[in-house]
Amino acid sequence: RGIDSHGFGRLKPIYCDRMDQGILWPDKPIDVIKQTDTTALVDGNLGLGLYIGPHCMQMAIDKAKKHGVGFVVVQNSTHYGIAGYYATMATDAGCIGLSGTNARPSIAPTFGVEPMLGE
Repeated sequence: RGIDSHGFGRLKPIYCDRMDQGILWPDKPIDVIKQTDTTALVDGNLGLGLYIGPHCMQMAIDKAKKHGVGFVVVQNSTHYGIAGYYATMATDAGCIGLSGTNARPSIAPTFGVEPMLGE
């Protein structure tokens, strides 16, 4: 999609370094903790967010197609790339999609000097 901040430049600082630090695991399973027809709570087990994110959005899409709405939340995930990718997955499937995440404060707001916003 041409978003430079989320491309190849993140390979070492986000993925490789975090694997070396033991805070991101490339081979962890995705566990469904709780599930209803329209919702799910998923544990990513600190696995690769770029795998967990699409998996969970597809779960939400499948639930929405069958029941009219689908809402999936994830705990213990890692950096999952650009949020817009997941909303696009939903629109490509004929659904409305929302995607969000949390992050540590690392960006100062406009005219600010202290990091207060997540990446």
